[in-house]
Amino acid sequence: MAADAPPAGLSPRTTGSTCLHPLSELLRIPLDQVNFVASQLFALLAAFWFRVYLHPGKTSSEVRHAFATILGIYFAIFCFGWYSIHLFVLVLICYGIMVTASVSNIHRYTFFVAMGYLTICHISRIYIFHYGILTTDFSGPLMIVTQKITTLAFQIHDGLGRKTEDLSGEQHRLAVKVKPSFLEYLSYLLNFMSIIAGPCNNFKDYVAFIEGRHVHMKLLGVNWKQKGLHSLPEPSPNRAVIQKLCVTLVSLLLFLTLTKTFPITCLADDWFVHKADFLTRLFYLYVVMQAAKPKYYFAWTLADAVNNAAGFGFSGVDKNGNSHWDLLSNLNIWKIETATSLKIYLENWNIQTAAWLKCVCYERVPWYPTVLTFILSALWHGVYPGYYFTFLTGVLVTLAARAVRNNFRQYFHSSKALKGVYDVVTWAATQLAISYIAAPFVMLAVEPTISLYKSMYFYLHIISLLVVLFLPIKPQAHKPRQPRTLNSIHKKKTD
Repeated sequence: MAADAPPAGLSPRTTGSTCLHPLSELLRIPLDQVNFVASQLFALLAAFWFRVYLHPGKTSSEVRHAFATILGIYFAIFCFGWYSIHLFVLVLICYGIMVTASVSNIHRYTFFVAMGYLTICHISRIYIFHYGILTTDFSGPLMIVTQKITTLAFQIHDGLGRKTEDLSGEQHRLAVKVKPSFLEYLSYLLNFMSIIAGPCNNFKDYVAFIEGRHVHMKLLGVNWKQKGLHSLPEPSPNRAVIQKLCVTLVSLLLFLTLTKTFPITCLADDWFVHKADFLTRLFYLYVVMQAAKPKYYFAWTLADAVNNAAGFGFSGVDKNGNSHWDLLSNLNIWKIETATSLKIYLENWNIQTAAWLKCVCYERVPWYPTVLTFILSALWHGVYPGYYFTFLTGVLVTLAARAVRNNFRQYFHSSKALKGVYDVVTWAATQLAISYIAAPFVMLAVEPTISLYKSMYFYLHIISLLVVLFLPIKPQAHKPRQPRTLNSIHKKKTD
């Protein structure tokens, strides 16, 4: 994200509202970022009001759907101006597909139309409108809407076009057996809680929230009479919201300080590329990539807090009766920063996107699920070359890490001391590997990416390739897949 505001006297760099331009100049923060934060803060206040005054016990689901939709459309127009029309066009096109296409093909048509439209917008934004210079733009919400549209299409296909016995447990739970109304469809895709920054969520969970069944569905498995209660309580999200707002505040402070001190452009400096020794480059790469994280922590945690404030995101209670509001959480910061494997790291980073990739790709394709899932992830993110460097490198490193883990992990579990050494080494290896893999994702262009990897001697590419080519693979890693039975794909717990 850019750190400097546009020079005074020049037109603000946004296609949305310019009413906050004086505030942008005062804070020296780009106007598009100011609009984004202002919209999310207003959405937070609206979410509290929505939960209290439009409570499902007081208000019909139609009114709740309509309010959430209208306010969401306003936020989109406020932040992105006429570019927000891309959101509305895609939503209307895919609604037409939903009501006219056969249930046997609805998921295919919707997927190719939504991904095709998103890709065209990615290309036009960069090469036609030269819009890639903005730090926030309409492609972000369009990416979230694409996730929701395709998720719903696959879940309708599961509910109406497939036999129950062919579905996994998760697919059966989320299958949609009645096509949504136009108002439900618009509300799910354009509601004010998620229109700006997501996250993606499942249609059945969202409708249950609007209709007031969301919390009770998660509490039915608890014997409340044993706890001295005679009815299902309604947990308050206030504590979870306050905790997440504290995380967003810390993340914002880190972004305004750490990210400015160690910008990604440092990795293209002459000192880094030509003068620093290898270990210094490796350490500096780690620091710079750590400094790039707070903006994601800020945006995703604030979005999660907005949904929780509206009463959406309750995931149940633990054995001690403590409420959890992480159904829609997009990351687990502690597990990310302490991850000892790529698998753990990726499971806790952009969680809802990973769930979407699993839903529409990984558990559906019969061949090369890991490779195809990485490619789809890159295509969904956009057409910058850096994305493809990151995800293709990620495929290679993931396969290598899997091979190393399968061959050596068991030798370090014989004692606590050995396991401690293993955990420290794998933590350091994981964090450095993620920094190496993710750098092109932030740098975007080909030239600085190649320059960076040359300065690092392509060390991780070479090591991963050698591991994949020469390290023996354990026999149990090659259990036969059963591509014709999707239920068998779900049961195969591949890393």
